[in-house]
Amino acid sequence: MTAIVSVDRRGSDANKWRAFGPDVIPLPVADMDFAVAPEIIAAIEKRLAHPVLGYGAATDSLRETLVSALAAEYGWHIEPEWLVFLPGVEPGFNMALNAFTAPGDTVMQEFPVYKPLRTAPATWGLKTAAVWQSPSDDGRWTSDQAALEEAAARSKLMLLCNPQNPTGRVYTRDELAFRAELCIRNDMVLVSDEIHCGLTLDGRTHVPVASLSKAIEARTITLMAASKTWNIAGLKAAFAVIADEKLRTAFMAAKKGLVDSVNILGLAAMEAAYRDAGAWRNAVRAVIAENRDLLQSFMADRLPKAKLLPAEASFLAWIDLSGYELDKPAHDWLLEHARIGLSSGTDFGPGLENWVRLNFACAKETLAEALARMAKALEER
Repeated sequence: MTAIVSVDRRGSDANKWRAFGPDVIPLPVADMDFAVAPEIIAAIEKRLAHPVLGYGAATDSLRETLVSALAAEYGWHIEPEWLVFLPGVEPGFNMALNAFTAPGDTVMQEFPVYKPLRTAPATWGLKTAAVWQSPSDDGRWTSDQAALEEAAARSKLMLLCNPQNPTGRVYTRDELAFRAELCIRNDMVLVSDEIHCGLTLDGRTHVPVASLSKAIEARTITLMAASKTWNIAGLKAAFAVIADEKLRTAFMAAKKGLVDSVNILGLAAMEAAYRDAGAWRNAVRAVIAENRDLLQSFMADRLPKAKLLPAEASFLAWIDLSGYELDKPAHDWLLEHARIGLSSGTDFGPGLENWVRLNFACAKETLAEALARMAKALEER
């Protein structure tokens, strides 16, 4: 089995490990503390053997690799010309807002949601119709259908995050079909951020919303990347899948000199990831599932007042600490009293001071120490 190697990132250029003092265990930023797949390193080294690092673009080989990967993984059959390469998913959804809305328009999305997506509409002078998810009786985060319908009726565009960040939800086919129907009925463009789709857990299968029908495919911009799945976010490479030619042309025109070309090493890494690093991806999914289960059992045993649901995808735990009645926001309290650095709940929506997001894609020893610190501080308060 492919080995997943944990790396000590202290003293490196890692944002996660530079954000706090040396006595703090940092578990915020959504990248992993695991060494990249050897196949990806080899591809970068091969590209570096060429002595010129000038401007470059996606090759036919990369396009065909992605076409094959999406067909094999999801049964989604796309054309090479549907692919638009970007330096990140975040520029992608901002380009879409720029291209398909005007100041004063309303954009709908489901909260809580990660900060760059949550705050993007305001950048373009747009209103947000926020539909709040909540835990349902079956233990999954869901949105009320009537609330979704009301928001859709007054919106120009839907922003979707699937798998969902921070709740870790993987939308079902039926849930996606309902959202697709809302977009068709209300003539909305659908922008689907699917950056975590390669890390579904427990045998779940990700469904690209655009794959549901030709009708929704024709109005959808799907944003994907190898960055989260293969831990190469710093290489700044992503892609959009846009079937409709007019939609694609308008999207590309929205660069307006603000969105640059893609890093050539990122393109090489992306191709190697989707073509050669499947075994590493499977191995890392097993590791993060084990860490998730460790986290879940620890909290059930030592922190019974904490509430969290097992992530269905990726490596982020969404934790409610309101049962501990802390005297300041949970993120600040844990940093002060437990010396662990997490993402603040308020990054994901207003009124979430008692929530934190914890990244468990790290060495088991690191996770265990962070949890022990959390438990000790909360038990002694």
